Amino acid sequence: MSDEDYMALALSLARAQKGRTAENPAVGCVLVKNGEVIGRGATADGGRPHAETIALMSAGSETRDSTAYVTLEPCSHYGQTAPCANALIEAKIAACHIAVIDPDPRVHWRGAALLQEAGIDVQIGIGAEEAFEINADFFARVGRIDG
Repeated sequence: MSDEDYMALALSLARAQKGRTAENPAVGCVLVKNGEVIGRGATADGGRPHAETIALMSAGSETRDSTAYVTLEPCSHYGQTAPCANALIEAKIAACHIAVIDPDPRVHWRGAALLQEAGIDVQIGIGAEEAFEINADFFARVGRIDG
C-alpha cells in the first residue's frame, strides 16, 4: 500500500464519524509499521478521545518507528485531554503524514512543529481536499487557513 492508500483509510475513518464529534472535527488516524496497519482510530462520539489516542491504544507497544497518517494536524494544547502531538512523540513514531493543518489558533502549525522538533519526519498535504470536505463545518466555524 502507498502513503495515499493509508491516508485514504484514515479519511474513511474520519468520514464515518462526521456529525458525531460535537464541536470537534472528525479525525482519522492510522498507524503503520513495516507495511502493516498496527493501529487505527477516529475521534469518538462527542469528540473524545481523539483519533490519535485511540489509534495509539489499539497499536499497543508496537508504535516505535511507525508512521502515523492523520487527517488533521495533531492538537498541541492542553484542554480536556493532553496534546495528541505529545502522545505521538512519546510513542516514538518515526514519521507523520498530516492531511491538513488545523486552523484553530491553539494548534495552527504548533502540532507539526512539536513533531518536527522531536525528530519526526512530517509531511503535509496527502488527502487535503477530502479532509477539508469532511470537516467543512469545522473549518467554516474556526476559519479555514490554508498551509
